Order: sequence, then structure tokens, then C-alpha cells
Amino acid sequence: MSCQTLPTEQTAETSSANVTPGPLRIVAFLCNWCSYAGADKAGSNQLPVPSELSVIRVMCSGRIEPPLILEAFQKGADGVMVLACHPGDCHYKEGNIRAFCRAELLQNLVPQLGIDPKRFRFDYVSAAEAEKFSRITNEFVDKMRSIRL
Repeated sequence: MSCQTLPTEQTAETSSANVTPGPLRIVAFLCNWCSYAGADKAGSNQLPVPSELSVIRVMCSGRIEPPLILEAFQKGADGVMVLACHPGDCHYKEGNIRAFCRAELLQNLVPQLGIDPKRFRFDYVSAAEAEKFSRITNEFVDKMRSIRL
């Protein structure tokens, strides 16, 4: 037995069982000043927001380190979103630019870890963009559903 054959044997045994996946789990890190306010406005306007979304409010998207995203995947997240302020609108000057750079790093890193890069999304949402928040979160959840099938 080698390290390469053991996981394959276990996978063959477990894949033969008829396992039904649990509920879809999407983690969304939202900047307090823009994205979270946009989410709040979407709720106030009664726009559709997926129930599968677990929102984590952070003061600044620049505080979200790559290991935090990877931990979400490790703990079973089907998808992870980071929604930041638009460039030039960060309350902490350059946090959103830092978040963008980290997102680019993650887009290149996750495939090397065996994670489909479509399972991670970075985008900008301002406090006034409730419709955009609703649209991109619903699109992302729909995409995660199709990947899971």
C-alpha cells in the first residue's frame, strides 16, 4: 500500500454509498461600511437574498486574510464570497485594494489545492447597490448548486 493508493481505495468505497449532500453552505464576508449596508438595504427593500448565505460582517474587507477563506472551505463551505467597497470608497483608505490583491492570489491558489476556482468570488458592492447584492448572491448560489450536481 502506498500513499497514492490509499485515498483512491477509500474514495471507491465511500463513493459507492448513496450519499445525499446536505444543505448548500455559502459564506459571505461583507465589509461593514458598504457591502453589509447594501445587504441590509436589499433586505429592507424585500429583494430576494438566498437563505443559504451565511454573512460574516467585517469592519474592512482588507482584514480578510487568505487562510480565513481556506478555513471556510476546509470546514465545508460550498462557496465563499468576499464583497468589498468600490475602489476609492474604502473607509480605511486601501483595504479594498488589499482585499482585491488577496482575491487574485486566492484565484491562483485554490486550484492547486483541488478547489474549483468558481467556488470563490470577489466583487464590489456599495451601500446603494441593494439590487446588485441580490443579483450577485443569487447568481453565486445558483452556480454553486450547478457545480454540486
